[in-house]
Amino acid sequence: MVVVINQARLAVARWCLGHKNALLYDDDRATLFDVASGKSVKVSWRDLAAFEEKIHPETSESYLVLLFEDGTQIALVDPGGVAFAPATVHSGPVVNLPPVVCLRDFLTLKQRVDHYLYEHPDEPPARECLDLILICIATLDGARAVGFEVGDLEGELETALNEVERRAS
Repeated sequence: MVVVINQARLAVARWCLGHKNALLYDDDRATLFDVASGKSVKVSWRDLAAFEEKIHPETSESYLVLLFEDGTQIALVDPGGVAFAPATVHSGPVVNLPPVVCLRDFLTLKQRVDHYLYEHPDEPPARECLDLILICIATLDGARAVGFEVGDLEGELETALNEVERRAS
């Protein structure tokens, strides 16, 4: 297994060197820095079960998938950074929830939520705004599940949710 871990570490370092606009890797700290979000996640190499380099069928770009013993997976993708499965523990079932998300997705969707709320202050929030908030919740729960600290982003989303509730009452 030590050989697989060393191969994975080299593959991650090599991939990140070629995609510095998406991810940076600190091997000494075993940390991936997600450029879009400015957040880091620690890679637990001792818990790695497997890794694989794949080619995206539509873009022909390479990406890496790391599978851990507990079943957790992350993918290193460009654009996007660290990708992971969303978690619906707090959101419940979500319409149009993609199977893989990243914090860059959250930031994009949060901008759309803010647009609905703050660029149209006299209008009730559209159903799409509520759907976007649910996707954001599932994205943050998925990010937390793979090791990201997302408390600050949850606070921002909570502010938006409070605004939706204020307008609904």
